[in-house]
Amino acid sequence: MNIILATNNKGKIKEFNELINNANINLVLQSNYNVPSVEETGTTYVENAIIKARNASKYTGLPSISEDSGLAVDCLNGRPGIYSARYCGPNTTAEAANNKVIQEIKQYPIEQRTAKYWCIIVFMKNAEDPTPVICQDSWEGMITDNPKGTNGFGYDPIFYLPELNKTVAEISMEMKCKLSARSRCIRQMVNIISNIYK
Repeated sequence: MNIILATNNKGKIKEFNELINNANINLVLQSNYNVPSVEETGTTYVENAIIKARNASKYTGLPSISEDSGLAVDCLNGRPGIYSARYCGPNTTAEAANNKVIQEIKQYPIEQRTAKYWCIIVFMKNAEDPTPVICQDSWEGMITDNPKGTNGFGYDPIFYLPELNKTVAEISMEMKCKLSARSRCIRQMVNIISNIYK
């Protein structure tokens, strides 16, 4: 079963492939079909995920999976939120975004630096699908002002997991695939898609 994965983010692609390797699903990158990027004009993760999935299906004629995710820091009123990937503007680096968050949280005591990684995954059978399948989950942690680790991507070096005494960037991919919101969403979606097409 060929399904377009509507992302060009190499970190996300790696996590998806790690988690679907036993499913009867063949994820095809949208870049293989020269799908153009689409502007994420939604005001929620769900809206942006639908925009990206619909765009991929429109250009390929195939079902598509899209993901939208972000870091919501409680003391920053949920920022960077849906703007997580472009918090310092377009074409920014993860390091710059991490540094911006660190600077913004410094005025708050450690106990107020709670945060969630939100993940939304959308599956659309076609570009006109009126009932897209939506899975969502979150992963709770804290924001540290001392980035650590070289694994993962994005905000992983500053997303601290108190129960493990490590940042997400310090844990293995295997551990991340057990714990992350994205991994739980992907597993939910794989089960749903498998039931749709069985």
